[in-house]
Amino acid sequence: MPISSSTTTSARLLALLSMLQVRRDWSGPLLAQRLGVSERTVRRDVDRLRELGYLIRAVKGPDGGYRLDAGSQVPPLLFDEEQAIAIAVALRIAAATGAGIEEAAVRALGTVRQVLPSRLRHRVDTLDITAAESTGRGGDPQVDVDLLLAVSDAIRAREELRFDYRSPGGGEVGGPQEPRRTQPHHLVVRAGRWYLVGWSAEREDWRVHRVDRMTLRVPNGPRFTARRVPGGDVVTFLSARFKGSDSVDAWPCQGEVILGLPLAEVAPFAGDGVAEEVGPTRTRLKTGSWSWPALAVRLARFDTEIEVVGPPPLRNAFTELGRRAARAGGTP
Repeated sequence: MPISSSTTTSARLLALLSMLQVRRDWSGPLLAQRLGVSERTVRRDVDRLRELGYLIRAVKGPDGGYRLDAGSQVPPLLFDEEQAIAIAVALRIAAATGAGIEEAAVRALGTVRQVLPSRLRHRVDTLDITAAESTGRGGDPQVDVDLLLAVSDAIRAREELRFDYRSPGGGEVGGPQEPRRTQPHHLVVRAGRWYLVGWSAEREDWRVHRVDRMTLRVPNGPRFTARRVPGGDVVTFLSARFKGSDSVDAWPCQGEVILGLPLAEVAPFAGDGVAEEVGPTRTRLKTGSWSWPALAVRLARFDTEIEVVGPPPLRNAFTELGRRAARAGGTP
C-alpha cells in the first residue's frame, strides 16, 4: 500500500530506510510508487539518508535504482518487534558471560530499551537470564522467544509453572498424566541450550528442565516464596548436577594419566579437564567422569599409549575394559 503524499519527511525517510533494509536493490520508480511521491523526492530522501551515514549506492540500469551497502560508520538502525526482542535476549546473555563485553552489552541494552514502546519494554524487562556457557553447538534445538519470556515472567512474579514435558524422543513424559509443576527460580543458558532450574514441591527437591522440551499450560499456579539453590550460585549448581552431584561441582570419579601425544593434540579434546605438557610428545591429563569405566572409555579415545598415574580404581577400570575388548574381538 503506497504511503500517503502527506506523510511527513521524517516518517517517509524511515519508511524508505525500512524498504532498503529488506531488499537489496530497488528501482527509483518502484520506490516512488511505494512511497507515493515523485522520483525527484526519492532522490532527495536518499541524499538525506546519505548525510545520516547510510551508504546508498546508485544502481545503473534502464530504470536506475538504489542499493543499501555497509558503510564506514554505524548509522541509526531500524528493527521490527521480533528483532528488538531477539537483540535484548542476546544482550542479556552477553552481559552475563564474563567475556569482557559485559559493560558494553549493558549500555547497548539500555540504548535499545530506551527507544522501545512501553509494551515491548515491559517484555524486555521480564527477561531474567543467567549465562553459564553461552557458546552453542550446531543443531542445538531452538527455543521460542515467547516461551522464554513467559518462563522469565513467572520467575519474576514467583508463580508456579504448569507444563507438559517431552522426552528426548519427542513424546510426552508420562503420556496423558497430569502436567508437571515447578516453582521456577532461574533461567540458564548453557552450551547453547536453555534450562529452567526450579523447586518441585511434590518431590521436595530441585529439578532441572530443558526449556525446549516444555509446553506451558495456562494459567500459572499459585505464588511461592523464593528459595536459595544449594551453594547459592546457580551456574555452579547446574554444573554439579550435570556431573551427578547435588552440591560439589566435581566429577565423582577423577583420574590422572600421561598420554603419548603432544599438548596441542590433547588440549582441544580435554573438555573440562586440565592438560599439561610433560615433554614434546607427552601430556599429563587430569579429568573425570560419571564412573571409572566411563572415565577409562573417555581416555581411550586418544589413539596413543596411556600411562595411568592414578588412582587404582582407574587402573582396574582399564583392566576390565581390556578384558571386554578382548572378548568383543573373539579372544578368550
